[in-house]
Amino acid sequence: MKKKVANWVKRMQVKSNTGRFIMIGLVSALLFGGATPASKALLGGVEAQALAGLLYLGAALGVLPVVIRERAFRWPWRAGRNTILQLTGAILLGGILGPLLLLLGLRSASSGSASLWLNLELVATVILGHFVFREHLSRRAWGAAGGTFIAAMLLAGGEGGGILPAFLIFLACVCWGFDNHFTALIDGISPAQTTLWKGSVAGTFNLVLGGVVAGGAGSPGVVLVALLVGAVSYGCSITLYVMAAQGLGAVRSQMVFSVAPFFGLLLSVTVLGEVFTPAQAMAALLIVVSLMVLFSEQHAHGHSHVAMSHQHRHRHDGLHHSHGHGGESHVHWHEHVPQEHAHKHWPDLHHRHDHK
Repeated sequence: MKKKVANWVKRMQVKSNTGRFIMIGLVSALLFGGATPASKALLGGVEAQALAGLLYLGAALGVLPVVIRERAFRWPWRAGRNTILQLTGAILLGGILGPLLLLLGLRSASSGSASLWLNLELVATVILGHFVFREHLSRRAWGAAGGTFIAAMLLAGGEGGGILPAFLIFLACVCWGFDNHFTALIDGISPAQTTLWKGSVAGTFNLVLGGVVAGGAGSPGVVLVALLVGAVSYGCSITLYVMAAQGLGAVRSQMVFSVAPFFGLLLSVTVLGEVFTPAQAMAALLIVVSLMVLFSEQHAHGHSHVAMSHQHRHRHDGLHHSHGHGGESHVHWHEHVPQEHAHKHWPDLHHRHDHK
């Protein structure tokens, strides 16, 4: 009887943690969704690459208080070779190339169209996850990804803006697809520290290069607003997304994050005065159905955990963190002992095992 009660409590804990990570992902999507219409408004006063730099420097400034409060700062080069490689990939593709390609496409496309085209980031993440990063996908997960892809194609046929902007935004989505998997695997430094390094390095690079090419970064007012948008829509959003990705896996967290373009569309219509089309309404409904299919997924099997040491935000109410102390969500370097068990799980930091 006691064993049944203990197993029931563990199942409830796993379910609660999954719901918490889904909510974190949705908040991240809401904040990020506002970045596209805000960037569209700012592009009139600053060159695209300089704006990309300002947004990511703002992201670094936005998470700096979080990093200070964590009191668990760790230099990436002291966290291991894998952390360095993954962080470098995230900076180059997710911090430098991705934002630049998006803003270049956004210059000649509507904010609503650009927002909805960002749904292709989910498709890129799914394809890369299965064929490059060996992340397991069930039939329901494939179905949810397929529904999102159909929605993106529906929008491609109904949205204007030309081929070049769409192609540039597609390339940005591929860059962010790689970035999503890199950041989901980073466990040598915390999510806030990942965002700090990505924002400061990529932001400085794009701002300096953009300033040299365009001869400046805009007026002081534009600079201030861009930094503020970066702090909220990139800094807070990216940190929350990394937390969700570490708890749900890159593909599933990206499916949750796929609602961000619709927040962007809503702001484009209500704030910028753009037109809401029937194609957009149909795509939105299809995305909602796809996410419902995803959330109904069930996955459980016996599996083994090898001994490992890493750092990430966690609480001591789950199945994998029983070391030493309790308390609220926190970050510190910790070790895991080998164990074998069976429970419902997604491919988070503790479940990267192959599936036969």
